[in-house]
Amino acid sequence: MLPMKMLEENISKKVSLLLKDNRRLTGVLAGYDDYMNMVLHDVEEESEESRRKLGTVIIRGSTIVRISPI
Repeated sequence: MLPMKMLEENISKKVSLLLKDNRRLTGVLAGYDDYMNMVLHDVEEESEESRRKLGTVIIRGSTIVRISPI
């Protein structure tokens, strides 16, 4: 599936992002642009050391390795 189509189908749904620095973000996809920059709500960040709630975040598309719908 093409990434933009997958994003379009998952607006207002929960997604998981794997970032280049091996952090995993899970939250509700609120929006995105042509560069795959994303806005997520109710975000939880998980890394090797910790887990924490972040609220609303803006993620730069170039830092994303994988996007998975939940």
